[in-house]
Amino acid sequence: MMKPLFAPWRMEYVKDAAAPCDCFLCPCRQPNPEGDLVVFRGSKAFVVLNRYPYVAGHVMVVPYRHLSSPLDLESSEMAELGVLIKRSVSAISSVYQPQGFNIGMNVGQAAGAGLKDHIHVHVVPRWNGDTNFVPVIGDVKIIPESLDVTRRRLEIAFLEQEVQT
Repeated sequence: MMKPLFAPWRMEYVKDAAAPCDCFLCPCRQPNPEGDLVVFRGSKAFVVLNRYPYVAGHVMVVPYRHLSSPLDLESSEMAELGVLIKRSVSAISSVYQPQGFNIGMNVGQAAGAGLKDHIHVHVVPRWNGDTNFVPVIGDVKIIPESLDVTRRRLEIAFLEQEVQT
C-alpha cells in the first residue's frame, strides 16, 4: 500500500506553474518584508534563495538588470557576480559545511533554463552520498530546513563576512 508523503509547499509550485510566466526574479530587486528570500544585496547583483531548492542552502546569484545572456552583462556586473558567487560559497560553507558545490548558469531554453529571460547563477552545496532514492522513485525532494530558517542563517553568514573584511 502506498503511503502519502505530505509536501504542502508543492501546491504553491503547482499554482505557479499554471500562471502566466512572469519573471520571478525581478520583484526581488526591491526589498519585500513579506516572503523576501534575498540573503544579500550588492550594487549590481543580489543573492536569493531558490524557492524550490535542490538542497538546503541552494542560492542564485542574479544581476539586477533583466538580461537573457551573459554577453549583455557590463564588466562591472560580471565582476560583482563573481564576487557574490565567491561570497555565497563562503557563506554556505560556514553554515552547512558541504563537501563540494555545483555552480552554473543555464542560458536559454535549449540549455534547460527554467527562466530563460533573466540570467542567474546557481550555487548548490553538495555532500558525498547526498543523493537518495526518493527523487528517483517518488519524484520528491526532501529539504530538511524551511526557507525562512535558511534565509536567516545565510543572511547572518553574509553579515559576518562584511565584519571580517
